[in-house]
Order: sequence, then structure tokens, then C-alpha cells
Amino acid sequence: MNQKFFSLPEEKQQAILNAGYRVFSQNSYKNSPMSEIAAEAGISKSLLFHYFHNKKEFFLYLWDHCAETTIDYLTRYGCYEQTDLFESMERGMRAKMEIIRLYPNMGNFTIRAFYEKDEDICADIQKSYHKYFNLKADKVRLNMDPSQFIPGLDIAMMYREMYWASEGYLWEAVQQGNIDIDRMEKVFTQLMAFWKSVYLRKE
Repeated sequence: MNQKFFSLPEEKQQAILNAGYRVFSQNSYKNSPMSEIAAEAGISKSLLFHYFHNKKEFFLYLWDHCAETTIDYLTRYGCYEQTDLFESMERGMRAKMEIIRLYPNMGNFTIRAFYEKDEDICADIQKSYHKYFNLKADKVRLNMDPSQFIPGLDIAMMYREMYWASEGYLWEAVQQGNIDIDRMEKVFTQLMAFWKSVYLRKE
């Protein structure tokens, strides 16, 4: 990757990334034309290849940017500092709503990239996914007080179940288009209330 990309104005960087997220989220990796991404970003195809030497490099940069942006916003919102898992998740919900406002197609891209079967990139994606997922899960569990949950609960499995459900709902909401942030927050609040009723120790 050419480091000159980072000397572009932030708006131009965001336009290029959003164009990439949209095109890759609506097509397979193989059928995503770099020319379409360049046109949507308002630059020439040759300039896009000046910043990113090939499609694979750009695709993997988008993937890493997605993971790093998510962790950055979760950190900003104090998600990893909480001893109460549900407080951490509620802060995470607000962080992800902010990310969606900046990068509307990032969620779509993440899911499609995770299930991408192209041999040129799938191994890199899976390796990176497990690294980032384990990092996020470990950070959340680091300060968690296990006494708040029902006795004998497999906390790691509970976290995965809630994580997968949350990501699945985000995917469904993004697929419908015209994202309603207020509705998404309402649904997540309902999910939180349900999980609390199931997993928290009864007084």
C-alpha cells in the first residue's frame, strides 16, 4: 500500500473506502470491479491502483480498517473498561451506530467478506477474523465480574451467542436499506433486556 493515501484529505479517504465497502458488499470478490469503485470515489482507476497496488491489497485493507475502526470506537466508548457485561454491550451498540453513520456499507462488507470463498483471500480473512475476535472477546472478559451471572454459566459461550445474535441483527438491518438508527437502538435495548432476564443471577 502507498502511504500517500493517508495524506489525502479525510473526506477523500472516506469516499474511497465507502466506495470499496459498497461495491465489495454487493458483489463477490471476483466480480467487484475496481473501475466501479474508482468511479464512485471520484478518482481514476490508475490513481486507485497508485494507492493500492492490486484488488487483494485494497480488499484486505478494507477488512483490517473495519476491524481496527470497530475496536477504536469500542475503546472510545469505554466498552472494555466495564465490569458489567451489559453496560459494555450497550456502549458497544452506541459505538456501532456511530460507525454505521460513517460507513453505511461496512456491515454488509464484513459479512460478505467473512463468507467469501475465493482462494486468493479467504485464508487471510479467516486468520484475521480469529485474531480480532479473540482480541475483542478477551478485552471484554478481562474486567468482567462472573458473580453477576447465574451459577455454572459458560460465559465464553454466552458472549459468543450474544455477539453472533447482535451481528446477525446488524446484517439484517443493513440488508433492508434505509437504516433506521432509532429503531435499531430500540431492538438492541429489547435484546439486552431479554439477555439480562436469562443470564443474570436472580437476587
